[in-house]
Amino acid sequence: MKFASITERLSHLGGAKWAVHSRARALKAAGHDIVELTIGEPDVPPRDSLVEDAAAAMRAGRMGYSNGMGEPGLRAALAQRYTGSTGRAITPDQVMCLPGTQTSLFTTLMGLVEAGDEVLVGDPMYATYEGCIRASGAAMVPVPLDPENGFRIRAADIAARITPRSRAILLNTPHNPTGAVLTQQDIREIGALAREHDLWIISDEVYEELIFDGVPFASPLAEPDLADRTVVVSSISKSHAAPGFRSGWAIGSTEFTSNLLSLSETMLFGSQPFLADATAAAVSAPSLVAPGMRQRFAARAAYLAGRLEQESALRVSRPQAGMFALIDISSTGMDAESYAFDLLENAGVAVMPGTSFGATLNTWVRVALTASDAALETACGRIIPHAAGCPGDAQETNSLGAFT
Repeated sequence: MKFASITERLSHLGGAKWAVHSRARALKAAGHDIVELTIGEPDVPPRDSLVEDAAAAMRAGRMGYSNGMGEPGLRAALAQRYTGSTGRAITPDQVMCLPGTQTSLFTTLMGLVEAGDEVLVGDPMYATYEGCIRASGAAMVPVPLDPENGFRIRAADIAARITPRSRAILLNTPHNPTGAVLTQQDIREIGALAREHDLWIISDEVYEELIFDGVPFASPLAEPDLADRTVVVSSISKSHAAPGFRSGWAIGSTEFTSNLLSLSETMLFGSQPFLADATAAAVSAPSLVAPGMRQRFAARAAYLAGRLEQESALRVSRPQAGMFALIDISSTGMDAESYAFDLLENAGVAVMPGTSFGATLNTWVRVALTASDAALETACGRIIPHAAGCPGDAQETNSLGAFT
């Protein structure tokens, strides 16, 4: 039987990126002692008040059909929130509510680009970006992110890759997997390029509330001269420790939302009203869980860097936000995937190969900061002697043997 071409475009973008994680889960299920630092989920549950708000809305009968734009109460709450954060008027008509950041990004790309178009995106990138872009039929154009620039995407690097087919720049700030945060100057320089070449700017800002202390946040949505070409996608998955709620949104111009309405209605015919009510209450006040996560993740990143850099030749790129840190494993003489599998099989620590997020991270691995302090301490106690036994280390290489 014949399948649509989208299945072929996406056929090589799935499970292979998560092979180390899958192997770790299998070993763990078989009884092996594995420290899992692969997947990033909030390290706390959502607040009881969020759960109770959803339950109360269900008990009140808020379980009927919604509409493609989203519930009026949530759209109004988000408009008020973004009016406050951007300093310019955002109306409910500029807000479209969708199930999570992922669906919001997918819907946005399906509405803005198509076959023959190109989307510029920083490399490394979140693992699903390529699939979302290719699903639309557009081509992804990676823009290498330089660790010497803190992994922040530079306008000059984007400019060098713009062609007549370019249609959009996909930003992620704060960035996954690097934890980099774009400055206002970064955004204004990128915005000048977007205006010059008539490009959309799509900004994934799901980690906005997990920026570490002292680091300012800037969004293209706050720039009046970028208003007609900017779309921001986000959700409560990270900020409110509620990934399972699948409650997100896309915010752009009224022209953007009106043009995407038919697409949203065709896919979903509206999100769940009871989740919309709970989300509206959540975004109308500061998150009660985000401050604690920010503090813990920043402290764990500092601990990881301190231990590894003092006791091994490994180096850590210190994140400015988010749930992850990157380890430079070039001193081991191994590539990212070989190192990650070797660390798992011989030391019982599961990390993500950097190449799961793009070619730029061929000698880096990503670790989740969402594991407990004790788990991270255990992991460091295994990573350090393992690094000493790797081929690139000056010490004699020894087989550490399989862990028990």
